[in-house]
Amino acid sequence: MTAHPAEMEVATANRLDQRTDTRQPDEDLTRDLPPAPALILEDYLPYRLSVLSNTVSRALARLYEQRFGLTVAEWRIMAVLARFGPLSANAVCDRTAMDKVQVSRAVARAVDGGLVDRGIDSVDRRRSVLTLTAKGRGIHDQIVPLAANLQTHLLASLTAEENVQLYDMLARLHARARELHGPQDEE
Repeated sequence: MTAHPAEMEVATANRLDQRTDTRQPDEDLTRDLPPAPALILEDYLPYRLSVLSNTVSRALARLYEQRFGLTVAEWRIMAVLARFGPLSANAVCDRTAMDKVQVSRAVARAVDGGLVDRGIDSVDRRRSVLTLTAKGRGIHDQIVPLAANLQTHLLASLTAEENVQLYDMLARLHARARELHGPQDEE
C-alpha cells in the first residue's frame, strides 16, 4: 500500500516540526490529555519507586547514622565522590538527584566533619571542587560492605534473570525520565 503524496508531505512536515519544536519537555506531557482517571497512589510508579527508595535508604541509614553520625545526604555525597570525584557541587546534584540546598547543607556538614574537602578548580578558579578526605574515604570503605550486604539480601528475593531484567528496566526508565525532563542544571 503506497501513501498518497499529500500524506507523505504531511508526515515529512510533522517530522520536521518535531525536530524544530521549541516546547519544553514538560509541555509535551500535558498536551492533549484526556480527563484524568482517579489516581490509585499505590499503583503510581513514581510513588512506588519513592517508597521503595526511602525504605531501603532508611534500612542502611540506621547503620551509618548510629556508627558514624551521617545523614542520608552526606552518605550519598560521599558515595558519589568515592566513585566519580572530584566533582563540583552541581555535578553531585546531578548524580544524586538531590536539590542544591540539600547538597549544600550536606557538603557543609561533611566539610565541617573532615569527611570532604572543598578545593578550587584549577581550570575555573570561580568553581569549587569536592573530594573525599582520607577520613571520609575510611568511613566510606567501612560502609560499603554494609550497603553491599543489604543489597544482596534485598535482591535475593529475585532470580538471577529477574535481577538482570530489573537493572535493564531501571536503566531504561532513568534514560526516559532524563529524556522527558532533562538533567538537572549544570554549572
